[in-house]
Amino acid sequence: METAQSRSRSRQQATRPGAVSAFARFVVCGGGVGLASSFAVGALAAWIPWVLANALVTAVSTLLATELHARFTFGAGGRASRRQHAQSAGSAVAAYAVTCMAMLALRQLVETPDPVLEQVAYLSASAFAGVARFAVLRLVVFARNHSQAADALRGPRTLPATVARTAAPANSAELCRAA
Repeated sequence: METAQSRSRSRQQATRPGAVSAFARFVVCGGGVGLASSFAVGALAAWIPWVLANALVTAVSTLLATELHARFTFGAGGRASRRQHAQSAGSAVAAYAVTCMAMLALRQLVETPDPVLEQVAYLSASAFAGVARFAVLRLVVFARNHSQAADALRGPRTLPATVARTAAPANSAELCRAA
């Protein structure tokens, strides 16, 4: 017999926020972590090379953000699994590359950019990468059913009219007799 508490937990796990709600939560969680990361990268870069500071901060912030997204943003119902952390890390590597390229481009354009300009460049690149990460996390990493996620990526499918009208045998015995 199911208790009220377990029914409530099951309902919470089955409820997945809509795309707009999930994106708003993603912006709050991911944006908050990203903003803190921005300042952390700047502070660490005073002692170590910027690329290394960005790598360290990206690793730590990805772990934190993945947990927040699993628990709050995408309604996964608990802690992120190892698989989800690994998949999220893949999208973070892409985000790391985008932020590094943006900072390298900035340094090619401006010999010694001031810290405010660096923050603008870093946060702009992070926002661009964040939108792509949202799509990957929602459709792949935290998708309830991976076959549904794959269908969403492929787009709507329609069956040919002849297949749609043909009735399949009700059970395997009928299938064997039909052959």
